[in-house]
Amino acid sequence: MRIDPIKLQNQNALIDDYRNNRESITKHFDYNPYSDAAYQSRLQALRNRNFDRKQLTETLFEINQQWNAPESTYLNIKRLKNDDSVVVIGGQQAGLLTGPMYTINKIISVIQFAKQQESKLQKPVIPVFWIAGEDHDFDEINHIFLPETASMKKYKLLQRVLDKQSVSDIPIDETYANQWVNRLFEQMDETQYTKKLYQTIKDCLENSCTYVDFFARVIYQLFDEEGIVLVDSGNPKMRRLERDHFLTLIKNQTEISTGVHEALQQIKQKRYSVSLDVEPTDAHLFYHKNNERILLVRNENGDWEGKQNEVLLTNQEMINVARNNPESLSNNVVTRPIMQELLFPTLAFIGGPGEVGYWSILKPAFKAVGIKMPPVIPRLSFTFIDRNVEKVISKYAIDEQDAVNHGVEEIKGNWLASQSDPPVKQVASEIKQAVDKAHSPLRKIAKDTRSDLGELADKNLYYLQCDIEYLEDRIIKAVEEKYKKELIEFDQIQIALRPNQGLQERTWNPLPLINDYGPYFIKQLAKESCSFEQEHHLIYI
Repeated sequence: MRIDPIKLQNQNALIDDYRNNRESITKHFDYNPYSDAAYQSRLQALRNRNFDRKQLTETLFEINQQWNAPESTYLNIKRLKNDDSVVVIGGQQAGLLTGPMYTINKIISVIQFAKQQESKLQKPVIPVFWIAGEDHDFDEINHIFLPETASMKKYKLLQRVLDKQSVSDIPIDETYANQWVNRLFEQMDETQYTKKLYQTIKDCLENSCTYVDFFARVIYQLFDEEGIVLVDSGNPKMRRLERDHFLTLIKNQTEISTGVHEALQQIKQKRYSVSLDVEPTDAHLFYHKNNERILLVRNENGDWEGKQNEVLLTNQEMINVARNNPESLSNNVVTRPIMQELLFPTLAFIGGPGEVGYWSILKPAFKAVGIKMPPVIPRLSFTFIDRNVEKVISKYAIDEQDAVNHGVEEIKGNWLASQSDPPVKQVASEIKQAVDKAHSPLRKIAKDTRSDLGELADKNLYYLQCDIEYLEDRIIKAVEEKYKKELIEFDQIQIALRPNQGLQERTWNPLPLINDYGPYFIKQLAKESCSFEQEHHLIYI
């Protein structure tokens, strides 16, 4: 495995300024994530806080037992009982077969950073991955993309979910799920890893009740040696553990809501883009009723009501729900980070570019509950390059950094044009100009003779130009047919390095790479130590 860092171009201004430690954005955070001193300071701050480690570890044991977690995970849960232990945490929705590659990249980031900090601090640092099981947008996770000859094709699981149920509560439809898995494997070439991979996925599916279960079991198959601890935020056991913290959020809701709204306005004034919209009346909590998640707001009377008037609760009723039935509540993107921080002794949070963006408005929310936000680390970003793609890149002397940033469509077009000497498009353009010039006197005579003859002359020129374009098009198609193999190779580079005009990690699922190379490249990368100060890494497998 070779790892080469590269620069990404046209990055979001907020994440770019954050990486470069510009005060305009860093003032919205409590720590400089690239300073070693920040983590010493963070350790000291955590020593002054109390965490219910006994209840937390017991709950984590129970949750992970249902996923048949590896022994390395249980060992880390035990280490979390130690008063001087801390966690590095990140999270994501429970995508099918892990979802896009950025989920894998984020888990690897959590694992690598935890190892790096444990080595530096000489304290137990446990990697934790928070599965956002309370999220309810099934359409966001019910599909993956697989590469085809010239594009990525979407493979959607056909199970219908009509209610706004949390993913943790959506039962797997075995018929649709098995049909979907079989369809995926029908599209892939059989390799030495295919049969085992297929059976592993089918076993994970068979032993899962929900898509969160399925996600967790697949993750543990990939990361069985690293001690990653998974937690399902939608699990009722976690909700009961969060009882007192929901009360804290309810008590401080006004300060949280007004604070993040003001922070967002400040961020917008600096022309930073944040993919989050908040209002002072937002409650930043969900209420669960009849298998649906209802987003709450506060009305002018201080009552808690559904955004679409689905429910109405007084403040005292809301407090009673938190005390007696915390399973009926869940967090949104504003309060979820606070809940993580109240539950776990968090040394650092690992987030994607979008998450770093919305964390930039959360400092007042953390302050409202009397704590600092942890250091926020942009996750590692990878593009995986297999041997076949590497070979083709070398054949055409393509710069990988340029291909990742811009794709190879322009390079492909220029290469194809260079196969005709002189280039077909250039010659056709010159001929059309020559015909126009030669035809001009005839058009003038026609127009001077009679107006309808002038129109006829214009049509005559149009048809001449069309005939030239027709011949040009036929020649280009013939050239494309002649070099079909080479053009497919350019397409192979495009869909591998810049699919759908974006980074590989946003579209690709790891399934085709695991089918070709086994899970070993993921396991090996988890054991590496990449620099978090680099924007992107090319991983040659």
